[in-house]
Amino acid sequence: MSRDPNTIEQPVATTEDGEAVLAEGLKRLAHDDPVAPLRLGARLRNYFLTGIIIVGPVAVTVYLIKWFIDFADDYVKPLIPSIYLPETYLPFAVPGIGVLFGIMGLTIIGFLGANLLGRSLISGGEMVLDRMPIVRNVYRALKQIFESAVTATDKKRAFQKVGLIEFPSKGLWSIVFVTGEAAGEIAAAEPGGETDLVTVFMPTGIVPPTGFICFVPRRDVTLLKMSVEDAAKIVISAGMVMPDQQARLRKLADIARAKT
Repeated sequence: MSRDPNTIEQPVATTEDGEAVLAEGLKRLAHDDPVAPLRLGARLRNYFLTGIIIVGPVAVTVYLIKWFIDFADDYVKPLIPSIYLPETYLPFAVPGIGVLFGIMGLTIIGFLGANLLGRSLISGGEMVLDRMPIVRNVYRALKQIFESAVTATDKKRAFQKVGLIEFPSKGLWSIVFVTGEAAGEIAAAEPGGETDLVTVFMPTGIVPPTGFICFVPRRDVTLLKMSVEDAAKIVISAGMVMPDQQARLRKLADIARAKT
């Protein structure tokens, strides 16, 4: 039987060739693929970071609540008669009893201090403290701090607006909280010939309770539409958390379109 010279002979796959291909495939599977482990590792890393984001705030919040309850129980429960303690009648201790009695005690003290007799007693105690040279300075400072902290919830005395001032040098801007207008001797002094001054609080970094009280000309403060809560988030997170202004603008635009 003669062969056609134009016919191309196809190689015949033998058993040895199949075993070689199979061995090569197994060898590739045995070696580490440089792409797959990276994808798996990145995915596991994202899962881990997501877990931290979810569990972290909850764990810290629970820890702070537990610490506060234990602190109150350690200092308040020894002052409570045992007849009023639940563990006197139960085989286990009930956490939070110190917090409950502390809140009740402060409420009663506030009620007594609001009437005429209570104010008279407080005034008498303050007169005694005013006669002590060192103690009176400490007491006055602490009283002002607590009064400022309590009255901060009043909208008339709390942070009113958020703004920017050019600080610490030209071209650099810092977030400030506008607390009001300059009054009294500071406004009457007219420093630098300025007659329109506003009072601002400039927090220092991620420690919000600390900062600078500045009296700035109104024209040097760039007011923002940002809320005080959003500005506080920026300060506490060192700028890592920014308010989602674009989402709010889109939402307002959608509402406006729906009304038209």
